[in-house]
Amino acid sequence: MSFELLHFRDAEKILKKKKLTQSVISTMQYLSDALHGTLFRGELLRQALTEMDWRHEPLNILNGRRYQYKGLRQKVAIDGSFSSYEYIQDALLRLQVGFDKQRVEVGIVLLTSQRSEKSPLGSTKDLVEQEIKDLFPTISLPVCIALFDLGGPGIYTDEAEGGTPDVQTKSNDPDPASNPQDDKEPDGDVVPKAEKKKKRPSVRSKEKEEEACPA
Repeated sequence: MSFELLHFRDAEKILKKKKLTQSVISTMQYLSDALHGTLFRGELLRQALTEMDWRHEPLNILNGRRYQYKGLRQKVAIDGSFSSYEYIQDALLRLQVGFDKQRVEVGIVLLTSQRSEKSPLGSTKDLVEQEIKDLFPTISLPVCIALFDLGGPGIYTDEAEGGTPDVQTKSNDPDPASNPQDDKEPDGDVVPKAEKKKKRPSVRSKEKEEEACPA
């Protein structure tokens, strides 16, 4: 199992009462399978939660605003991010707003378990437990923290195995100092504007001017 589910403040009992315990576990497993090794996870996450019936209720956190949870079902809301562990505080705050407005009874936070190996803060599980404790009473809702190990994107796996990454690694902003046409000969029919000679007045025009202005 490539995820770990941690329960706080009787969240597990509430899920059991709502008969959602198995549904939550199945959803987490499905997310783990669907997102493992992928690069762009936002759309895949929405699609997976839709298929697991977590996006059929109104997802707005505040009425009239566009802020939304990732999923909502029977007053159990899902939020989180796989890009950074530090999103835990943002997700908890968003869930707490719904809890205070009695729209959410249990929150589920999706997080990556991957952190720097040099971190002096211990394991991710230990850090979550300490963080939930420190944020009380500001964050007081029953919550489940789902820690995922989704691995790295496939392109990095290929590089590690000696493969050739996709050509998408090319920069979209070429070096302004380089000129791709430096080695090409200029077109013979094209005369640079700076080198064009000024048109001289014809002799005929000069003679007409002299006739029109007699001495």
